[in-house]
Amino acid sequence: MRHCGETVEFTHHLCSQMGGKMAFLFILSLLLGSFSLAVASRNTTAGCAIIRPPRDGGIRYRGLTQEQIRSVQVLPVDYEIEYICRGNRVIVGPKVRKCLPDGTWTDLNQRSKCLLPCARVWTSLENGRVTVHPPGPSVEGTILHYSCLEGFILVGRNSTQCTKLGKWDSPKPVCHYDRHYTGKKKLYIGALFPMSGGWPGGQACLPAAQMALDLVNKRTDILPDYELELIHYDSMCDPGEATKLLYDLLYTEPIKIVLMPGCSSVSTLVAEAARMWNLIVLSYGSSSPALSNRQRFPTFFRTHPSATLHNPTRVQLFQKWKWTKIATIQQTTEVFTSTLDDLEQRVKEAGIEISVRQSFLTDPAVAVKNLKRQDARIIVGLFYETEARKVFCEVYKEKLYGKKYVWFLIGWYADNWFKIKDPSINCTVEQMTEAVEGHVTTEIVMLNPETVRGASNLTSQEFLAQLMSKLGGKNPEETGGFQEAPLAYDAVWALALALNKTVGPLKAKGRRLEDFNYNNKDITAEIYRALNTSSFEGVSGHVVFDAQGSRMAWTLIEQLQGGSYKKIGYYDMTKDNLSLYGNDRWIGSDPPADQTVVIQKFRYLSQKLFVSVSVFAGLGILMGIVCLTFNIYNSNVRYIQNSQPYLNNMTAVGCMMALAAVFPLGIDGLHVRDSRFPVVCQFRLWLLGLGFSLAYGSMFTKIWWVHTVFTKKDEKKDKRKQHLEPWKLYATVGVLLVIDILSLMVWQIADPLHMTVEKFTKEAPKEDVDQLIEPLLQHCSSEKMNTWLGVVYGYKGLLLLLGIFLAYETKSVSTEKINDHRAVGMAIYNVSVLCMITAPVTMILSSKQDASFAFASLAIIFSVYITLVVLFVPKMRRLITRGEWQSDQQETMKTGSSTNNNDEEKSRQLERENKELQKIIQEKEERVSELRNQLSERQALRSRKRPTSSNQNHSSPSLPTPQNDPKSLLPPPGYPLPASDNHSLPPTFSNSSTLYQPDGKINRNNCHPGRLQLLYK
Repeated sequence: MRHCGETVEFTHHLCSQMGGKMAFLFILSLLLGSFSLAVASRNTTAGCAIIRPPRDGGIRYRGLTQEQIRSVQVLPVDYEIEYICRGNRVIVGPKVRKCLPDGTWTDLNQRSKCLLPCARVWTSLENGRVTVHPPGPSVEGTILHYSCLEGFILVGRNSTQCTKLGKWDSPKPVCHYDRHYTGKKKLYIGALFPMSGGWPGGQACLPAAQMALDLVNKRTDILPDYELELIHYDSMCDPGEATKLLYDLLYTEPIKIVLMPGCSSVSTLVAEAARMWNLIVLSYGSSSPALSNRQRFPTFFRTHPSATLHNPTRVQLFQKWKWTKIATIQQTTEVFTSTLDDLEQRVKEAGIEISVRQSFLTDPAVAVKNLKRQDARIIVGLFYETEARKVFCEVYKEKLYGKKYVWFLIGWYADNWFKIKDPSINCTVEQMTEAVEGHVTTEIVMLNPETVRGASNLTSQEFLAQLMSKLGGKNPEETGGFQEAPLAYDAVWALALALNKTVGPLKAKGRRLEDFNYNNKDITAEIYRALNTSSFEGVSGHVVFDAQGSRMAWTLIEQLQGGSYKKIGYYDMTKDNLSLYGNDRWIGSDPPADQTVVIQKFRYLSQKLFVSVSVFAGLGILMGIVCLTFNIYNSNVRYIQNSQPYLNNMTAVGCMMALAAVFPLGIDGLHVRDSRFPVVCQFRLWLLGLGFSLAYGSMFTKIWWVHTVFTKKDEKKDKRKQHLEPWKLYATVGVLLVIDILSLMVWQIADPLHMTVEKFTKEAPKEDVDQLIEPLLQHCSSEKMNTWLGVVYGYKGLLLLLGIFLAYETKSVSTEKINDHRAVGMAIYNVSVLCMITAPVTMILSSKQDASFAFASLAIIFSVYITLVVLFVPKMRRLITRGEWQSDQQETMKTGSSTNNNDEEKSRQLERENKELQKIIQEKEERVSELRNQLSERQALRSRKRPTSSNQNHSSPSLPTPQNDPKSLLPPPGYPLPASDNHSLPPTFSNSSTLYQPDGKINRNNCHPGRLQLLYK
């Protein structure tokens, strides 16, 4: 067996030439063809047996190599094979077969053949009709029947047959014009009316077009020698279906002089292809802005205005209702994409933002969820009616409707589009009605609102009445394209008037309309010129085309109120005039906001807290004034002088300044304007900084001096007796104060304080309003606030820590030069602890104005109160209870000397000590006298007994002299030792036994040299 060849797709081939036994086998196979097909195709449930290819053809086995094809005998279930033919032959019959579960191949009752096709030019006849039998491709056995239109005569055979060689058996006939024909000649219009699909506009537009054709054909003043006939198909608003129908329109007789598509997607396809056949395209229902491109669609006209005509109206409404933020959702088609591009450009020029832009192909669920998630409020929807039901079913599920939302839709849907039952959605009519309530539509004015009789001699209301009759009582709300019906009606009239206008110019050129063919550009140019200059009154209003072939019209604005559409206004684009009736109705009281309204609300300090703290601060200032007055008034009292009153005065002034800082701490935007707020910040900083330096600096100076003088080593103890010079203390406070002033000045010059606003998380109000509250809080801050605070807090912190250390070191020191240093140490403890706690806590609580103010202000108040009470109250108590200020003042008046003199102060102290010593000496002298008396009595008794003793003991020795025996001075039993009185003496006189000699007299030389003059003053 000799193979003729193999295909790339691994197909079986038959040889074109056979001989001998092979010819015999081939004839046998033909005789048993049906039987062999049936038997070969049956197999077990494992699959189907391989079958033979048609003659002059082969089989394409998908997924199998040439070796596998040669070895395999059974193919699995659901496996598909495809027939292919050699050369230019075509398949007649099933081209693809599939293996069924029962082991057979599909369509075995239909044989597949590879036949030669005949020329397709025979299948069309100019000015005539061609009938193909059997229907399908023109191959071997196909017969064509020819007939001419009225007014034409057939020249040639009326039928022809395709032979096995791929040629017709007779020449192609022609239809010649019958000059003796007196009837009307027909002009054919090829139309595509979508009776179903995304926009079933043909349901009303086709009857309207037929009404116009009937009236035009009856008119004797319009195309009197011609009759217009409409050849139409259902495009289902699908470009794919329209492609096939356009092929049928162009390649089947009769010749169409004009094409009339409906949907934008179909019109785009038809208009782009029509230029190749020199055909005028006149659309009645296309709104895509892309169709306004004259370079791409040079022969396109439309009575339906461009969808971009909606956009100026929408922008006007956005501005009217003060919306600056919108969202869009569109079906992914060219008409809506181009419309949205135009809208985006227009809103950008108007200062309106498109915040969300969503699109979908068939399922809008995700797009609607995105709108909800991104808080879209004003939403422009661009989609066909069937998709609109899907969208609003999802809108209902996502609760993207109500008083917070406004939807803008296209106005050419049926009035009850949301009530039509749709198996593709799972929402009830009630749910859909609830979801669409309140939406706004913008649509072209498609019905003349005025009672004017136009070219058809019908008013718009008369037209509607006749259309309703034509529809047979159908509900207009349930009839697709009812609103566009006037546009289809006027489209036919525009075409008829344009054709009528071309008769004269064509006749002058020796041409007729019936001479039109797809190669005749002259007739096409005349029709184009006539349409481009069309201007007449139609039932849809004044019909006129712009330079791009689009209709100019008004825009009607409607709103769905209570389940039905209400007219709320018009917009005239030519005059830029928006007219609203004022009957728009909203679910809320007013048009909703375009976004959640964010109300910025400042958080202010609680006034009750401010007043309460201010009262305590005021009382503290009053207390400071009392302490300062007391200290100044009693500054000549020795006890007050020994506490360094000038430093205490500084402490009181500093405390009052710190308390005064409480008031600016509580002043915020409720009390002053924003421009004055930096001044308040300065007051806070300077009052608190200088107040701390004065109050704490004076206390720190005292405790530092005490530590310096009284904690030295033994070799430096003599310095303790040095005179205390007050100017050194004042200088120390001055240095601390100057450091603070310089640091604050550098801060405010380099990086001054200013007002900053802290923003908090938005909060929903308690009321059911479309608002969010964004709390704001005013702060005093600078560019490098943390750096400055770090420097100040570090410096102050070191002072506080050092103050605590010095207070601890001097807790056991006693000195009369600064007699209140222990109270100062206690005050330093309290102030340091409060400051170290308050500083970090207030920084943490800075976002909580009440807590921060309360903590800071109360810390200041407590520190000041503790300081004033610890420093001044003990002095007041001592002076009041002991009355020391009275005696000191009387003595001052008698002597006339100043109490500020340190020598006189020492003199008075020594006088008091002298009085005390005189009393002690007097008591000792009385004791000595008593002891002497006792000694004398003892000596007398001994002298009386001595003679008797001498008589009895002549040899006994004499008694020792009692005056030289120290033991004779001892007190009798039961009396305390003289040394026991030492504890009652002052430290200077603790060794008082040296004042007494054995003879019982006081030796002056044994007294302290510094006290001799005071003992007997």
